[in-house]
Amino acid sequence: MEIKEEWTQEEFLRNKRDLAKEGIDVVLVDTILSPIDKADTITYNPYEMKKYPKGSVFVFYCDTGKATKERLSEYKEKFPDYNCVSLKGGRGYWRVNMQLLDQTEQDDK
Repeated sequence: MEIKEEWTQEEFLRNKRDLAKEGIDVVLVDTILSPIDKADTITYNPYEMKKYPKGSVFVFYCDTGKATKERLSEYKEKFPDYNCVSLKGGRGYWRVNMQLLDQTEQDDK
């Protein structure tokens, strides 16, 4: 799978599910000390983040997604053994109740 530099929430949820099947961690990283409700996030901490297996995907978020997108090259330099992605729209576009439905669930509706 080619990993883009920016993911929407839907792409994050889909890729997290799909990459987990391949044994790859996808981690939502809080850069503004403001966790997202009902989302499993970690606070930005390079020392702790480097404990994740190499090849893991770090999805950084801020309030709007602009700052993390601008800093993406810095994150990639700091974490060369990991994939770094910015969350499009940041915390402001996160929909707390958004979830993925399997194709069979969609066909039933």
